[in-house]
Amino acid sequence: MTNVLTHTKMAKNKHLKQLMTIVLFFSGAGFLFAQNGGQLHGNFQTDFQYYQKDTLIGAEIPPEKTAMMSYANFIYTLGDFTAGMRYEMYLNSPAGYDQRYNGLGIPYRYASYSKDNLSLTVGNFYEQFGAGFVLRTYEDKPLGVDNSIDGVLVKVKPYNGVYLKALAGKQRFFWDKGDGIVRGTDGEVNVNELIKKWADHKTNVIFGGSFVSKYQADKDPIYKLPENVGAYAGRINLMSGGFNFQSEYAYKINDPSAENGMIYQNGQALMFQGTYTRRGFGLMLQAKSLYNMGFRSDRTANLTNLSIGYIPAISKNHSYAMTAMYPYASQPNGETGLMADLFYKFKKKSLLGGKYGTKLAINYSRVQAIKKVALNDTTPIGQAGTLGYKQPQLFSFTDDRYFEDFNIEINKKFSKKLRGIFIYQNLFYNYDLLRGKSGHENVYANVGVADVTYRFTNTHALETQLQALFTEQDMGNWAMLMLEYTMAPHWFFAVIDQYNYGNEDKNMQIHYYNLSFGYNYKASRIQIGYGKQRAGIFCVGGVCREVPAMYGLTVSMTSTF
Repeated sequence: MTNVLTHTKMAKNKHLKQLMTIVLFFSGAGFLFAQNGGQLHGNFQTDFQYYQKDTLIGAEIPPEKTAMMSYANFIYTLGDFTAGMRYEMYLNSPAGYDQRYNGLGIPYRYASYSKDNLSLTVGNFYEQFGAGFVLRTYEDKPLGVDNSIDGVLVKVKPYNGVYLKALAGKQRFFWDKGDGIVRGTDGEVNVNELIKKWADHKTNVIFGGSFVSKYQADKDPIYKLPENVGAYAGRINLMSGGFNFQSEYAYKINDPSAENGMIYQNGQALMFQGTYTRRGFGLMLQAKSLYNMGFRSDRTANLTNLSIGYIPAISKNHSYAMTAMYPYASQPNGETGLMADLFYKFKKKSLLGGKYGTKLAINYSRVQAIKKVALNDTTPIGQAGTLGYKQPQLFSFTDDRYFEDFNIEINKKFSKKLRGIFIYQNLFYNYDLLRGKSGHENVYANVGVADVTYRFTNTHALETQLQALFTEQDMGNWAMLMLEYTMAPHWFFAVIDQYNYGNEDKNMQIHYYNLSFGYNYKASRIQIGYGKQRAGIFCVGGVCREVPAMYGLTVSMTSTF
């Protein structure tokens, strides 16, 4: 009984301290605003869900029957000084989010001072070094990602064209902080800014380097684990006319973890990206190869928690429901892939351009399994406590495909009132590997999308989407219809139906319908929807989370000030 009372008292004291922080912050900000003309701005969002049960789609009702997720950002600026904080509330977390977010408080607050060539931030911050292989902290609410660092960040520009960063702190872990300490430094040199006679040179050269380490005490009863783990990266960016070439190499020392199966193997990553653009034409080629590049401030963490490093995706981030049904998730333990992106605009009044011109985009991406060589002859590849495996050389791969996506998009304006987007996609998806399952077939799919908008007046428009996915694997064929009527600048109304008509189980040939409407007023918006959500995977940039089936009412409100 004493322990319960003590815990309750501690919880009350914690929330009281948070409330006092809010009061003191706004009291101080209000005083400074009144006395010195500072500015206070920010934004607010709340998402509410009311759940109903649907046994066919697997939608469950949580004990509290509702969920609410809200947050508000407040940023105060006064000259060279900036201070901010974010208040968050999860009562309780929406379905599909980690329930360890449940609660309320101020997990993000900071103060920053910038003067001349120096910037200092104390508190919480987000930062990225290069492509992010050795450090990328960021927030993405739909993904449930927030790996901000609570500590100190210093940025210095000692010479023209030379940029330095240094940081240290601990990462956010829901309402607490992870065990590991993160320390890092990054430097970048813009040669054209540094050397005056190169200032007007047609070729621009930028190169940089990073070093990041994490410390976590070894408390493992079985393995002798490295307590300090370092990673470094070097990068270069060359720009000349319409050409842009970028490359980054990263290396990480051995870091046995839950993610790599507790093997003592170093990691490497190498990425190339080249682009060429001119008016009406663009071409991008990207290649990436890596192994054992999972990097977290806690070796026991999983999912999206406590990630220090980031594996950039090498596939297109689709925005339509059917093309995004089988998204690619980056594989930090090993992948080799390439992507090509072509854009071309047919000129107006040409044969294929027509009166208004036609935009064509072609995208192709493919990711393969890497070759693995065992480093312990007497043990299987990847066995815990061993050196595991090594890729013989970067960009060496096997015939095993993880993912392949070929898609063509045509964007066409037919008249002043009518325009459309048309997409074809051919897809291969290694279900078991990318979903962490077993016993499923690989998915081969063809997808078609027709998105047509007709504008009746300058303020009234109807958008119609027809989408279809054809596959003999997984849940079979899908069809989707969406009608959205917009009355700018305030109202919109939408009807969506996703129909799984090809499911082999007749009882699962379900219509996933959703009705919604919204209202915009200046910088505020409210949206209300009712219907069903299918279970699946939601991904952004190769980072994914599992989305459960849901049936019920949703309300979302946003505002900025």
